[in-house]
Amino acid sequence: MTILDGKKISNDIKAEIKAEVDEMKANGEKVPHLAAIIVGNDGASMTYVNTKVKACEKVGFESTLVRMSSTTSEVELMDKIEKLNKEDSIDGFIVQLPLPPQIDTQKVLLAVDPDKDVDGFHPTNFGKMSLDMTSFIPATPFGILELLERYNIPTKGKHTVVIGRSHIVGRPMSILMGRSGFPGNSTVTLTHEYTKNITQITSQADIVIIAVGIPDFLKAEMIKDDAVVIDVGITRVPDESTKKGYVLKGDVDFENASKKASYITPVPGGVGPMTIAMLLKNTLLAREQRRERK
Repeated sequence: MTILDGKKISNDIKAEIKAEVDEMKANGEKVPHLAAIIVGNDGASMTYVNTKVKACEKVGFESTLVRMSSTTSEVELMDKIEKLNKEDSIDGFIVQLPLPPQIDTQKVLLAVDPDKDVDGFHPTNFGKMSLDMTSFIPATPFGILELLERYNIPTKGKHTVVIGRSHIVGRPMSILMGRSGFPGNSTVTLTHEYTKNITQITSQADIVIIAVGIPDFLKAEMIKDDAVVIDVGITRVPDESTKKGYVLKGDVDFENASKKASYITPVPGGVGPMTIAMLLKNTLLAREQRRERK
C-alpha cells in the first residue's frame, strides 16, 4: 500500500511555480496576483483563506484579501465582484464559500469574469471542461488528477466509481475521469449516498473517489483488493480526549481500508494540500492567458 502524499506533491508544485515566478521577477515582468473575497466570520473559511494568502507569499504571488461582514448585502458583494473583474492588476480571484443566507451563491458565481474564475466554478469554465476545451478546472478535481499523474497510477480502461455529485468535486471528477487522455479514459460510475446496493458497485471499482462529507462512509468491505482510494472528505468529529476537542475524519475508514488498497490518500495531508496548489496553478495560467490576449 502506498500513501498518496498530497503534502509532498503540493510542495513540489509550489516549488515549480516559485521557480517560474522568480524568473518573471528577474525579467522585470508582472507576477501573478490572486484576490479572495470572504463574507462573514466562518472559522473554517477564515483558516482556508489565510492558508491561500500564505501560499501566495511562499511562491511570490501578490495577493489581496477582501473581508466583508456577515451582514453584507448581495448588491454590495456584486459591486465588489464587478470591481475585481475590471481591476487590471488582478489575474484571478475567488469568492470563498459558503456565503451567508441572504446572498444567492449561484448569482454570485455567475457574476465572476470566467477569465478570472480560478476556482473553475463558472458555467462557462464548467462547460468548456466538459467539452475538453482549455479551461480552469476546479482546484480539488485538478489536484486529484495531478496526484494520479505524478504517482503514475493507470486509469485507462479502469472502472472509476465517484461517490458524491457536487458541482465542486463529484460531478466534474466524473467528467474528467472519463475524458480522453491521462488521467482519464476510464469507465465512470457516478453514485451518491442514496445509491442502492452501493457496495456492489464500489467493490467492482479499480478507483474510488469519494466526496460526501460523511465520516467513515466507505468501509474496507466496500472496496476490492488493490483498489485506488481517493478521499476528499474532511469533517471535524468531536473527541474530548484530544487537546483541540475534535479529530479530523475523512469519508473513508482509513485504518481498515488502507489494509486493502494499493494507493490511498490520508486525511489530512492528502487531497487538501493539493487544492491550494492547483488554485495557484490556475492563477498562473490566468496570468499567462491574460498576457496573451493583450
